[in-house]
Amino acid sequence: MGKFEEYWNGEHKGFWRFVILATVAFIVWVGLLRHDNLLRWVKAGMEYRRQNRQIEALQKDIDRMDKAIKDLSCDRDSLEGFAREEFHFAAPGDDVYIDENAR
Repeated sequence: MGKFEEYWNGEHKGFWRFVILATVAFIVWVGLLRHDNLLRWVKAGMEYRRQNRQIEALQKDIDRMDKAIKDLSCDRDSLEGFAREEFHFAAPGDDVYIDENAR
């Protein structure tokens, strides 16, 4: 720490204090005060990562739905089971019980 004290209190102390003050002012200006500052970059990066996670989740849902559509379009029995479960369809002669608390 001796070198720092030598510069800070030495013959050219005014120059070094100006350099440090100018550097701190520049960092504050770039980091906080400009329109395109570091805080906005951090917020934009967080938003970008959030949107990528949302895209991945939606892509998984799309893949799951595509698989369900493929399965339902190929097999009549699976289509009938899907219709019975999702839309409460019943075949003629079936006893139907609806549980109001289920949904």
